[in-house]
Parts: sequence; C-alpha cells; structure tokens
Amino acid sequence: MRRILITGATGQVGGALLSRLQTCGAVIAADRSIIDFTRPDGISLLLDGLRPDFIINAAAYTAVDKAEEEPDLAMLVNGKAPGAIARWAAQNAVPLIHFSTDYVFNGRGERPWREQDAPDPLSVYGTSKLAGEREVMAAAGRSLILRTSWVYAATGRNFLRTIAALARERAELRIVADQVGAPTSAASIADAVASMLDGMRNTATSLATTFKAAHGLVHLCASGEASWHQFAAAIVEGLRTRGVSLAVTRLIPIPTREFPSRARRPLNSRLDLTRLQKVFGIAMPHWHSALGPELDKLAHEFVHLKGCERSVLS
Repeated sequence: MRRILITGATGQVGGALLSRLQTCGAVIAADRSIIDFTRPDGISLLLDGLRPDFIINAAAYTAVDKAEEEPDLAMLVNGKAPGAIARWAAQNAVPLIHFSTDYVFNGRGERPWREQDAPDPLSVYGTSKLAGEREVMAAAGRSLILRTSWVYAATGRNFLRTIAALARERAELRIVADQVGAPTSAASIADAVASMLDGMRNTATSLATTFKAAHGLVHLCASGEASWHQFAAAIVEGLRTRGVSLAVTRLIPIPTREFPSRARRPLNSRLDLTRLQKVFGIAMPHWHSALGPELDKLAHEFVHLKGCERSVLS
C-alpha cells in the first residue's frame, strides 16, 4: 500500500485531502509537530524516517498581513521548506504536489492569469510563495505546482466563517468589491487532486509524465468569478435560506482603498483553467455551486450551537 504524506494536515486543504484520500493508500497526516517548516534543514532527515511514496505539501504560512512583519518566517515556511521537500522528493523519485497561490501575480488587467504569465507579487506572502515555486521547480523532480485562489471551508479561519460570524452580530458590513477571483472550497480542491491521482492507481512514472505535460504548473480553482462583496452576499443569502438567523441588513460595496491593510492584494485574481482541462480533463465546479455544501455544514453547526444554548438556559 502506498504511503501518502500530507503536510499541513490540520489546515483547510490538508484536512480536505486527508478525508478524501483515505481510500487511496496509507495516509500520513503531518502537522507542525511532525514536520517543522521553520527548520528546513531538518526536513530531509524526517522524510528519510517517514519514507513516503507520494507527497502532497499543503502546509503554508497564510497570514497575509502578518507576513509583512515576519518576512523571514514566511520565507522559511513558504520558500525554503518546500525546497527541502522537493529536493528530497527528487533524490528519491517520489512524486510531489505543492500548492501555491494567485498572489504571485500583481493583479493588473481583467484577463485570467495563465500559467506562463510572468509573476510579480505585491506582498511578502506572494513573494514567499513564488520563492517556494521556484525552489520546487529547481529541484527538477516529479513535481506539480497547483496555484489556487480564495480558499475557504466550513472549518478553520477564512472569509466564509468570518462573514458568517459578522453577519450574526452586525447590521451593516462593508465588503471590498473591486477585487475579483474565484472563491474555491477546499473540498473541491481535494476532489480535483483525487481525480488527478486516479485513485492512486497511476505509477510514479505515469504521474511524472503527466506532470511534465503540464509543465509542472497548473491553475486550480473554482470556475466562474466573483468579488469579495458578491461572495459575501452569496454567503448571507445561503445562510438565510438554510434558516440561520442573521443580524445583517446591508452589505455595502467598497473599493480596496477604503479597506486599508498591511499587505497589498491583487485586484485581478482570475486564473485561467485551460491547462487543467486539457492535461487532466478536469472541469472545476462553479464557485456558487461548490459553496452550497459548505453552507450546509455551517448552518448545521449554528443550529446545533443554538440548540445547545437553549439546553443550557432551560
């Protein structure tokens, strides 16, 4: 049975992959207690002990604004550590999937970004993720980099849960409306990865051939597009439809300049999915349809919490 190592197993994408790939082999769930990404020099020895047959690196430093204050830490986790993993994987002929982000682009224009477009990150976070891409590429192993965007899930810390919480507390929310991308559920990413691996029946050699056909880099996100404001509106409407009581009555669209943050965000986070369809035959679900199952989980959680509150008060 193949040993599949998933790093960042407690994160959104890692958690979804852990659930989705359990039937594909012996899954090794690695969080920071097992592999410390702040110490890249020790990663090779750890991998020698774990001896995975396949690696999916979903671990990352994702605090975009905080990265502006911790550039060295962000570079260790997002740049140096993936490089260490990629070199070990190359030396041991182990296939590797590594996740990156739309934040490697500067967000100009309105055309969806293609894999061959020149990166030009605006933030420390984007710069560190680009460094990770380059480290993985330089290792010249059997690797595939998946750039995704606007990842969320019913669990963890993300835009979906933030809006859901604020909508229950405030009557008015001001949401950025001039940044456009594709909200992408962690579950849909995990489904796509599972489809790529074809139930892990593919050999390392056939995977390497496919990864090479994709030039080692593919964009992977939901289809369609939305602004953060449109995403927030869909969340609010979806929760109300599911019977969740909300305080919010107004969602006010605002430009990025009225929502100051330490890190600059790209205005255009659209990603072109042509290569994903051509090489892997994968058609990603529309962002709005993929949102439904996550809203179901969130609504169930809120109803359960409300029931618990009533039990305590009765």
